[in-house]
Amino acid sequence: MKDKIDSIPGGIMIVPLFVGALCRTFAPNAPAYFSGFTQGLMTGIIPILAVWLFCIGASVHVSTTRTVLRKSGTLVLTKLLTAWVLVSIAAHVIPPDGIKTGIFAGLSILAIACAVDMTNGGLYASLMQSFGSSEEAGAFVLLSIESGPLMSMILLGAAGVAHFKLQIFIGAILPFVAGFALGNLDPKLRALFLPGCKMLIPFFAFALGNTIDLHTLLSPLAALGIALALFVIVATGIPLILADIVIGKGNGTAGIAAASTAGAAVANPLAIAAIAPQFLSTAKQATALVAICVIVTSIVVPILTGLWHQQFGKPRL
Repeated sequence: MKDKIDSIPGGIMIVPLFVGALCRTFAPNAPAYFSGFTQGLMTGIIPILAVWLFCIGASVHVSTTRTVLRKSGTLVLTKLLTAWVLVSIAAHVIPPDGIKTGIFAGLSILAIACAVDMTNGGLYASLMQSFGSSEEAGAFVLLSIESGPLMSMILLGAAGVAHFKLQIFIGAILPFVAGFALGNLDPKLRALFLPGCKMLIPFFAFALGNTIDLHTLLSPLAALGIALALFVIVATGIPLILADIVIGKGNGTAGIAAASTAGAAVANPLAIAAIAPQFLSTAKQATALVAICVIVTSIVVPILTGLWHQQFGKPRL
């Protein structure tokens, strides 16, 4: 069963998410009916996500090579800078409560911010193992910094879309910082918490799925989500390719491999709305759009990466 799940792009996130969505669609009252621990598992996005961020922080360490840091820093900073530009532009053309009519109905600044600012690190690492070097694959280490809602919050704040109180920012980053500190102070603690990075993904994915009504995906949001995914690939892929060539001294393959939406980004809209109520009205639709982005980019990005490497990649020795 695990092998079949792994054969699906982003399967460790998508499959539990879909199971949770089935529960929400066909048994919406199940959490209240069962209550207790079952209710906590089906509705506990925030506490599960907090523990996951702690484990992510513990997995990030500073003892990396110069090449890995150059590759990581180039990709992360380029992705975040590009995301900030895109969100800033969107803030001037999209209403705060999202677009209500027309072919773009359902699109919001929250959806764009959460779709463009996080790279699927696992997908990137696997592609670089096939088409790049071990150093390029190792750039995955700093991509973990993008994980969670903090970067999306920073983007929304920097673009002038939202104003978060200082304690909210501190509260959002504390689990990550605590994990980072403990993981770097004691390698044994890093080894203890490291398995949580992957182990907790299905649990918060299932809880997140319990907020998604699949009827939403049968609406025009499906076409809009596909369009948003293609926009993410093009709008972030071009700057990433150029940065990889000019700064990272690569051939652009790492850039296109990083032009995806991370599975964990699906949790960001509701996580942000939980601490910033002004986004509650657009959070559910944004979650559906980001989920579609994850699926589409997980399929399209590997194809484009292979084609790019075939055309422009250097022969591997």
